Amino acid sequence: MIITVANQKGGVGKTTTAINLSAAVANKGFKTLLIDLDPQANSSMSYVDVRQITKSMYDVMVSEEVPFEDVIVSTPVDNLSLAPSRIALAKLESKLIGELDGPFRLKDKMKDVGSHYDYVFIDTPPTLGMITVNALVASTHVLVPIQSSYFALEGTDDLLETIEKIKARPNPNLQLLGVVITMHDKRTTLAKDIHEQIGNVFGDRLFNTIITKSIRLEESPAYKESIFTFAPKSSGAMEYYSLSEEILSRV
Repeated sequence: MIITVANQKGGVGKTTTAINLSAAVANKGFKTLLIDLDPQANSSMSYVDVRQITKSMYDVMVSEEVPFEDVIVSTPVDNLSLAPSRIALAKLESKLIGELDGPFRLKDKMKDVGSHYDYVFIDTPPTLGMITVNALVASTHVLVPIQSSYFALEGTDDLLETIEKIKARPNPNLQLLGVVITMHDKRTTLAKDIHEQIGNVFGDRLFNTIITKSIRLEESPAYKESIFTFAPKSSGAMEYYSLSEEILSRV
């Protein structure tokens, strides 16, 4: 099961979702891999010291000589491995454009790796460029975090259109796993309206679990921990645990 976490808008809780969902699934005993395809490398920084990383997903994607297994590192979370990113990944877009196998590079590289894991989560950059396309082509499912804000649905048409284009040609098996509302402030009337609005657009694709705004969720990556060890009794831990249950029931 390969799940891409994607939304071309930045600041929607994409990395927070990738970090904590992969940890939640690993905590349930599933062998899990988190692939960081975001040049900002925030998923990687949440678990390892990126200054000590010698090879990253950039090397995997551009070099025939670097097998995928060479970049995978362990994390402090049992059952969770990481394929890290570095800032060099920002150069990948221009290298893949115009290449015949451009959109398929990740899928080809993952052939031998995917079968070693029960679940793979891919964190993507906040764009709909070649890196995100690679993730979608290699995936079985896509999960879309949408921030609970006035402009929440802005741009989702483009994302859904991209998913449809990928399904039409390179990856007909890709499925929209669902949409999760993040950074929700349940005290405001606006938040209730937005929840309703997103529900009207996505119907039963909208997860019941809502991720509320939380200082704890923002702080945990700085301590190189998932929310489950950093603040196990927090609302964020309970919400991501609940979301992982919903996801496992859907796949």
